[in-house]
Amino acid sequence: MPAHDVLILGAGLAGQRAALAAADAGASVAIMSKVHPVRSHSVAAAGGINAAINPADDWRSHAYDTVKGSDFIGDQDAIEVMCREAPHEVMHLEHIGVTFHRNETGALDLRAFGGASTKRTAYVADITGQAILHVLYEQLMKYHERVDRYEEWFTTSLLQDETGAVSGCIARDIRTGTLEIFTAKNVILATGGAGQCFKPTTNGLICTGDGIAQAYRLGAPLMDMEMVQYHPTCLVENGFLITEGARGEGAHLLNANGERFMEKYAPNKMELASRDVVSRAEQTEINEGRGVGPGGVGIYLDITVVPKKRTLEALREIVNIGKDFAGVDITREPILIRPGQHYIMGGVKTDIDGATPIEGLYAAGEVACVSVHGGNRLGANSLLDTLIFGRRAGEHAAQRAAGMAQPKPAAQQARLNDEQAWVKSIIDRPQTGRRIAEIKDELGTEMNRNVAVFREQAGLEHALEVVRRLKEEAKTAYVDDKGSVFNQDVLGAIELGYMLDCAECTVVAAIERKESRGAQFRTDYPERNDEVWMKHITLSRNGGDSPEIDYAPVTITQWQPEERKY
Repeated sequence: MPAHDVLILGAGLAGQRAALAAADAGASVAIMSKVHPVRSHSVAAAGGINAAINPADDWRSHAYDTVKGSDFIGDQDAIEVMCREAPHEVMHLEHIGVTFHRNETGALDLRAFGGASTKRTAYVADITGQAILHVLYEQLMKYHERVDRYEEWFTTSLLQDETGAVSGCIARDIRTGTLEIFTAKNVILATGGAGQCFKPTTNGLICTGDGIAQAYRLGAPLMDMEMVQYHPTCLVENGFLITEGARGEGAHLLNANGERFMEKYAPNKMELASRDVVSRAEQTEINEGRGVGPGGVGIYLDITVVPKKRTLEALREIVNIGKDFAGVDITREPILIRPGQHYIMGGVKTDIDGATPIEGLYAAGEVACVSVHGGNRLGANSLLDTLIFGRRAGEHAAQRAAGMAQPKPAAQQARLNDEQAWVKSIIDRPQTGRRIAEIKDELGTEMNRNVAVFREQAGLEHALEVVRRLKEEAKTAYVDDKGSVFNQDVLGAIELGYMLDCAECTVVAAIERKESRGAQFRTDYPERNDEVWMKHITLSRNGGDSPEIDYAPVTITQWQPEERKY
């Protein structure tokens, strides 16, 4: 039975950064992922990473922009940590081999991003996440004697010892179908978000809320789950992301009248207002009949105003995406976009070291909610979040493991037997229920219809009714593949359960918050209400009933809430 000081589930940026930090601190480490690490969803992060690197900039300015972007519900102690430590982290990345873009003077080049008061986004063309991910993976190769890698292993559940502390997990080797117990003094969840609850989404197929649901089922509270980000520029055809870097380089948004309509909604920042503001503006233009394209369901993103040489140098990936997936040469003509689901600000509630209220369980990256993003994440703060809090979680978990005996999961053989029987029961289901793919499709469509840019009571209640019906139908949904080798069908059935838990929590929290703040815009409660709602909503599992709702205070250190204008 494999045993480690620190077991990390998920091998994107948060997971790999946590693994390297824990190994540096002297811990024995394992990192487990259901895909090869460089296929993790961090690879899709395009535009860059924020840090107050410019001598004329200051981390306090970065922190204020982040607090304002969060619509003042982000926890300011965590935001201060993230922004203060950002420059050092970016320098560290460069020192280990990330080739950030440099300007004509040889200094790190910085680009503008939404909601930022100055240029502070370091970047590698429009493949920044991919560049960082590959460099961290190279570092993992260098640490092969201290970090064990379990690639293409799927975690089915977390384990606890007799005191209730997390003590490992049960995982399935995807190549053989074998289930095995892994024990660990600490487990760090780094499994990413739950974007696949929506259709379309910019998220990869692997973003199915695994870690969020596993922690929730164990009793860990979730926080800010109602805050779901719609990115302003996704392809109308399929929801593929067009990086915010395009607007950072100067691209315009145009409606059917050829107007730069952002002048009405954010006259100071225009296209570089925060994402929630720009997405609402676009959706308003579409809803009021000024959309473009077939059915008027889109908006033009005009990148032709950016010099062609600069586009080919700094935005080369979206040049290819435009040609391959929309048939558009973005250096010659505008491309059709619309808001699309992109990111979940909520997740497993943690402190600034990634620790959850459950002993031995940590979380970092999109799976977690340390609440640096609050009601709306600023572009280029997600890579930073993964790296800062991944590192802190790895260091803290290694420190906790030092001098501690290896725990023994309670009734481990019985748990393994139960898990094997459960997986077999899914594979053996008769073909009388619905298909997994049908249920997932209905879930995503419903969430995108009623839990999107604009929300209201009746639509949210309908979404909750659908999610709960789908939870019942998922219990009898059948899989076609009855084998054990690379059986993605049975993994899809388990992932569907994770997604439905996440979706239920998102809808319940969105119904509960009766105001408009950040990404949560209620047309029936269109104003922000600080007097009642300057607080987080937390959700805990309540048996088979609706999630139990509670509240947590917002931490304010030095920036008092004010009206948010761009």
